[in-house]
Amino acid sequence: MTHPRVLLVGNFLSGTRANRGVCEELALHLANAGWAVVTASSRPGRAARLIDMVGTAWRQRSTYDVAQVDVYSGAAFVWAEAVAATLRAARKPFVLTLHGGNLPSFARQWPRRVRRLLRGAAVVTTPSRYLLEALRAYRDDLLLLPNAIDLSQYHARVRGPVAPRLVWLRAYHEIYNPVLAIEATAAVAEWAPQVHLAMAGADRGDGTFERTRAALESRGLGDRVTLRAGVAKADVPAWLDAGDVFLNTANIDNTPVSVIEAMASGLCVVSTNVGGIPYLLDAERDCLLVPPNDPSAMAEAVRRLVRDPAFAERLSNGARAKARQFDWEAVLPRWGDILTSAAARGTLAR
Repeated sequence: MTHPRVLLVGNFLSGTRANRGVCEELALHLANAGWAVVTASSRPGRAARLIDMVGTAWRQRSTYDVAQVDVYSGAAFVWAEAVAATLRAARKPFVLTLHGGNLPSFARQWPRRVRRLLRGAAVVTTPSRYLLEALRAYRDDLLLLPNAIDLSQYHARVRGPVAPRLVWLRAYHEIYNPVLAIEATAAVAEWAPQVHLAMAGADRGDGTFERTRAALESRGLGDRVTLRAGVAKADVPAWLDAGDVFLNTANIDNTPVSVIEAMASGLCVVSTNVGGIPYLLDAERDCLLVPPNDPSAMAEAVRRLVRDPAFAERLSNGARAKARQFDWEAVLPRWGDILTSAAARGTLAR
C-alpha cells in the first residue's frame, strides 16, 4: 500500500529535553510503518521554531501530500495559525490535533480565532474527551484519538501490598505543580518515615525546578527524595517500575502520557482532579482523585493505598486494563486512516 507523504508540525525537542513528545512518537511510528515523514521543528528558540515551521511547510511543499499540526493555547496558538495559513497558501490539506488543558479557556477568550482555525482543517482530532466536549461548539465533528504508548515496553507489575515508594514524572513548570509532590511526601513522612519520592522531568526554565529544590530543603526530607532534571525516554519504564504510587500534581492537565505510562506499569495513580483527568481516569476503579494543591488529601490517598492492599491491587489491575486502549497497535492504524482520508479530501471551504 502506498501511503501519502506527511508533514508533522510540532515541538520536536527531545534533542534538547529529556522527554520525547507525542508528535515525535507519531513520526517515529509512521516512519517505521513505511510512511515518508517530514518534521518541523527541532529549533530550541521559540521564534526560530516558528520560522522553521512556516519555512518548512512552504519550502517542502513538493515533498508532502498532507500535514498534521499540533495546536496548543497561548503563544503556541499563533504558531498553528501561521502554519495553517502557509498550508492553505500551498494548497495542502491538513489535520489539526488539539492539546493542552488550557485550550477551552483560550477558546472562550478568542472564539473567532479558534473557530476559523478549526474550520480550515480537513480533520480535527484530540486525544482527550475533555477537549472533545469542551470544543464541540467551535467544530462539531472532532475525532477522539488518544495519545499512544508502546505497551510492550512497560513492565506491568501488580501493586498490592503497596509501599510508600512514590514517583513523579512531569516537566518542572508551574502548571504541573511539582512542589505539591514535595509537600505531600512530607505529610506522608509523618506516618511512614520510610517514604521515598523519585522526581524527574525537563526543566522548563520558569523557576519551578529551583522552587521545588528549595521546598525539598525547607521540608528537611534529605535522602527521602531523589530529584532529577530529566530521564531519558528509554529509561522511563525502569524509573516507573521502581515505585508503587504515581503522583500527578498538575493544576492544568489534559491527557498526560506520563499518567498512561504509569498505568501501563501497574502503578497506583493518585492525581489532582483537574481538566481532562476525570475524563481519562475513573476514580476508585483505576485511580484516586484529589483536589488540586491539597497535600493533605494526596497524602491521605497514599495512606489508603498502603493500608488497604486489596484495594490497591484492584486499582493497579484497573490501571493496566485502561492502558491497553492506548497501545500503538490500536492507535497507529487510526492515524493512518485519518491522514489518508485527509489527503484525499483536501482542505475545507473557508
